[in-house]
Amino acid sequence: MLKKQFKERDVQRLRNLVTHKYGDKTTQGIGYTKPQEFHNEGDVWEEDGRKWTIKNGLKQNITKLDKAKEKVILPLFCPSCKNLMKHKYDKLFYIQFNHCFDCQLKYEDKLKRQGLWEEQNKQHINDNVDHMIKDFEVWVDELINTNETYVTEAGDVEKWTGSAKSKLLEHKEEALKYLQSLKK
Repeated sequence: MLKKQFKERDVQRLRNLVTHKYGDKTTQGIGYTKPQEFHNEGDVWEEDGRKWTIKNGLKQNITKLDKAKEKVILPLFCPSCKNLMKHKYDKLFYIQFNHCFDCQLKYEDKLKRQGLWEEQNKQHINDNVDHMIKDFEVWVDELINTNETYVTEAGDVEKWTGSAKSKLLEHKEEALKYLQSLKK
Protein backbone atom coordinates (compact mmCIF):
# COMPACT_ATOMS: atom_id res chain seq x y z
CA MET A 1 0.00 0.00 0.00
CA LEU A 2 1.31 3.47 -0.87
CA LYS A 3 1.64 5.99 1.90
CA LYS A 4 1.50 8.85 -0.61
CA GLN A 5 -0.53 9.14 -3.78
CA PHE A 6 1.17 10.16 -7.03
CA LYS A 7 -0.03 13.44 -8.45
CA GLU A 8 -0.84 13.89 -12.13
CA ARG A 9 2.35 15.87 -12.72
CA ASP A 10 4.47 13.06 -11.25
CA VAL A 11 2.85 10.54 -13.57
CA GLN A 12 3.33 12.89 -16.54
CA ARG A 13 7.00 13.39 -15.61
CA LEU A 14 7.56 9.61 -15.61
CA ARG A 15 5.80 9.29 -18.96
CA ASN A 16 8.07 12.01 -20.37
CA LEU A 17 11.18 10.25 -19.08
CA VAL A 18 10.11 6.91 -20.56
CA THR A 19 9.40 8.48 -23.97
CA HIS A 20 12.73 10.41 -23.90
CA LYS A 21 11.01 13.81 -23.74
CA TYR A 22 13.24 15.14 -20.97
CA GLY A 23 12.59 18.85 -21.44
CA ASP A 24 8.76 18.78 -21.67
CA LYS A 25 6.81 20.69 -19.04
CA THR A 26 4.54 18.96 -16.56
CA THR A 27 2.91 22.07 -15.08
CA GLN A 28 1.53 25.31 -16.38
CA GLY A 29 3.23 28.51 -15.31
CA ILE A 30 1.13 31.46 -14.26
CA GLY A 31 2.06 35.07 -14.88
CA TYR A 32 3.16 37.37 -17.69
CA THR A 33 4.70 35.77 -20.72
CA LYS A 34 6.24 37.73 -23.53
CA PRO A 35 4.66 36.84 -26.88
CA GLN A 36 7.04 34.67 -28.86
CA GLU A 37 8.08 35.70 -32.34
CA PHE A 38 9.29 33.06 -34.75
CA HIS A 39 11.69 34.03 -37.52
CA ASN A 40 12.87 32.16 -40.59
CA GLU A 41 16.24 31.99 -42.35
CA GLY A 42 17.20 35.42 -43.75
CA ASP A 43 14.65 37.45 -41.77
CA VAL A 44 15.89 40.76 -40.33
CA TRP A 45 14.25 42.25 -37.24
CA GLU A 46 15.00 44.73 -34.48
CA GLU A 47 14.94 43.75 -30.83
CA ASP A 48 16.16 45.82 -27.87
CA GLY A 49 17.62 48.44 -30.22
CA ARG A 50 19.75 45.92 -32.16
CA LYS A 51 19.26 44.36 -35.55
CA TRP A 52 19.22 40.57 -35.81
CA THR A 53 19.09 37.98 -38.58
CA ILE A 54 19.22 34.23 -38.95
CA LYS A 55 22.09 32.81 -41.02
CA ASN A 56 22.72 29.08 -41.35
CA GLY A 57 20.20 28.43 -38.57
CA LEU A 58 21.97 30.72 -36.07
CA LYS A 59 20.65 34.00 -34.68
CA GLN A 60 23.28 36.68 -35.38
CA ASN A 61 23.62 40.34 -34.58
CA ILE A 62 23.96 42.72 -37.55
CA THR A 63 26.71 45.30 -36.96
CA LYS A 64 28.22 48.17 -38.90
CA LEU A 65 31.39 46.15 -39.50
CA ASP A 66 29.78 43.15 -41.22
CA LYS A 67 30.82 44.35 -44.69
CA ALA A 68 34.40 44.89 -43.52
CA LYS A 69 34.46 41.40 -42.01
CA GLU A 70 33.37 39.89 -45.33
CA LYS A 71 36.31 41.58 -47.09
CA VAL A 72 38.92 40.47 -44.57
CA ILE A 73 37.79 36.93 -43.79
CA LEU A 74 39.36 34.49 -46.24
CA PRO A 75 36.92 31.91 -47.60
CA LEU A 76 37.89 28.26 -47.67
CA PHE A 77 37.41 27.98 -51.45
CA CYS A 78 38.15 30.49 -54.23
CA PRO A 79 34.94 32.09 -55.57
CA SER A 80 36.24 31.86 -59.18
CA CYS A 81 37.78 28.39 -59.53
CA LYS A 82 36.28 26.69 -56.43
CA ASN A 83 39.71 25.30 -55.43
CA LEU A 84 41.00 25.23 -51.87
CA MET A 85 42.75 28.50 -50.95
CA LYS A 86 45.90 27.18 -49.26
CA HIS A 87 48.74 29.08 -51.00
CA LYS A 88 50.60 31.60 -48.85
CA TYR A 89 49.70 34.45 -51.26
CA ASP A 90 46.00 33.57 -51.52
CA LYS A 91 44.92 35.95 -48.74
CA LEU A 92 46.74 38.93 -50.30
CA PHE A 93 45.31 38.27 -53.74
CA TYR A 94 41.81 37.62 -52.38
CA ILE A 95 41.77 40.96 -50.57
CA GLN A 96 42.95 42.81 -53.69
CA PHE A 97 41.30 40.91 -56.56
CA ASN A 98 38.62 38.67 -54.93
CA HIS A 99 40.16 35.45 -56.22
CA CYS A 100 43.12 33.18 -55.44
CA PHE A 101 46.77 33.45 -56.49
CA ASP A 102 46.37 30.79 -59.22
CA CYS A 103 43.39 32.62 -60.76
CA GLN A 104 45.44 35.84 -60.85
CA LEU A 105 48.33 34.04 -62.58
CA LYS A 106 45.95 32.64 -65.17
CA TYR A 107 44.40 36.09 -65.71
CA GLU A 108 47.80 37.75 -66.17
CA ASP A 109 48.93 34.96 -68.52
CA LYS A 110 45.79 35.49 -70.61
CA LEU A 111 46.51 39.25 -70.79
CA LYS A 112 50.10 38.59 -71.88
CA ARG A 113 48.96 36.22 -74.63
CA GLN A 114 46.48 38.82 -75.90
CA GLY A 115 49.15 41.56 -75.78
CA LEU A 116 47.23 43.67 -73.24
CA TRP A 117 49.60 43.16 -70.29
CA GLU A 118 51.68 46.33 -70.85
CA GLU A 119 48.57 48.47 -71.18
CA GLN A 120 47.07 46.97 -68.00
CA ASN A 121 50.33 47.48 -66.10
CA LYS A 122 50.57 51.14 -67.20
CA GLN A 123 46.97 51.73 -66.14
CA HIS A 124 47.65 50.21 -62.73
CA ILE A 125 50.76 52.35 -62.19
CA ASN A 126 49.01 55.52 -63.37
CA ASP A 127 46.09 54.87 -61.02
CA ASN A 128 48.51 54.49 -58.11
CA VAL A 129 50.28 57.74 -59.03
CA ASP A 130 46.93 59.57 -59.27
CA HIS A 131 46.04 58.38 -55.76
CA MET A 132 49.46 59.48 -54.48
CA ILE A 133 48.94 62.96 -56.00
CA LYS A 134 45.50 63.25 -54.45
CA ASP A 135 46.78 62.15 -51.01
CA PHE A 136 49.75 64.54 -51.25
CA GLU A 137 47.50 67.51 -52.08
CA VAL A 138 45.19 66.72 -49.16
CA TRP A 139 48.17 66.38 -46.82
CA VAL A 140 49.72 69.70 -47.90
CA ASP A 141 46.38 71.52 -47.64
CA GLU A 142 45.92 70.20 -44.10
CA LEU A 143 49.40 71.40 -43.14
CA ILE A 144 48.75 74.84 -44.57
CA ASN A 145 45.36 75.22 -42.90
CA THR A 146 46.41 74.01 -39.44
CA ASN A 147 46.15 76.29 -36.48
CA GLU A 148 49.47 77.77 -35.40
CA THR A 149 48.52 78.22 -31.75
CA TYR A 150 49.37 75.46 -29.32
CA VAL A 151 48.62 74.95 -25.64
CA THR A 152 51.59 73.94 -23.49
CA GLU A 153 51.52 71.56 -20.52
CA ALA A 154 51.35 74.55 -18.20
CA GLY A 155 48.21 75.79 -19.95
CA ASP A 156 49.85 78.73 -21.73
CA VAL A 157 48.83 79.45 -25.30
CA GLU A 158 51.82 79.86 -27.61
CA LYS A 159 51.74 81.07 -31.16
CA TRP A 160 54.39 79.57 -33.38
CA THR A 161 55.38 81.60 -36.38
CA GLY A 162 57.67 80.86 -39.23
CA SER A 163 57.95 80.63 -42.95
CA ALA A 164 56.93 76.98 -43.11
CA LYS A 165 53.72 77.72 -45.03
CA SER A 166 55.49 79.72 -47.69
CA LYS A 167 58.12 76.98 -48.10
CA LEU A 168 55.37 74.39 -48.38
CA LEU A 169 53.68 76.36 -51.14
CA GLU A 170 56.99 76.77 -53.00
CA HIS A 171 57.84 73.09 -52.92
CA LYS A 172 54.28 71.85 -53.49
CA GLU A 173 54.41 72.58 -57.23
CA GLU A 174 57.82 70.91 -57.58
CA ALA A 175 56.58 67.79 -55.82
CA LEU A 176 53.43 67.67 -57.98
CA LYS A 177 55.56 67.92 -61.15
CA TYR A 178 57.76 65.10 -59.91
CA LEU A 179 54.76 62.91 -59.12
CA GLN A 180 53.29 63.62 -62.58
CA SER A 181 56.58 62.54 -64.13
CA LEU A 182 56.19 59.09 -62.55
CA LYS A 183 53.26 58.33 -64.85
CA LYS A 184 53.95 56.06 -67.81
